[in-house]
Amino acid sequence: MFGVPISLVREVIRVPQITAVPDAPGYIEGVINLRGKIVPVIDLGKKLGISGEQQPQRANRIIVAEIGDRPVGLIVHSASEVLRISATEIQAPREVFTEAGMDYISGVGKLHGRLVILLDLQKIVPRTELRTVGQTPGTLVTVDAGHRSPSA
Repeated sequence: MFGVPISLVREVIRVPQITAVPDAPGYIEGVINLRGKIVPVIDLGKKLGISGEQQPQRANRIIVAEIGDRPVGLIVHSASEVLRISATEIQAPREVFTEAGMDYISGVGKLHGRLVILLDLQKIVPRTELRTVGQTPGTLVTVDAGHRSPSA
């Protein structure tokens, strides 16, 4: 179970149609149109290296978070509840993990016998990775990148 700061979460939505972005890293699923705003969507499991190829499920959600000054969608298996964890129940990551490269973990919380890994979204999704995803030119031509069958 993972936790993200509620102060960064703008909303939690069902997974809509996602438009793929060519040449994007494998964890970037694409972009969505959220009330007129283009929002890049990241598969959090793929980004953290904890999920393989999985089929979409009804419980999947997108957490729309504000990272820097722009919205970013994070696909998660489910979003279950808002929890309050006392600072005395949170251990610093360096007390738990010695592995280098895990700086995206801001702590590990203990809550009613469960452990919650607290994530630093600013470190998981650096703004530089999203700079070109979702940017659109002023004039464009639409094309279908699919393949035609030989009989067509």
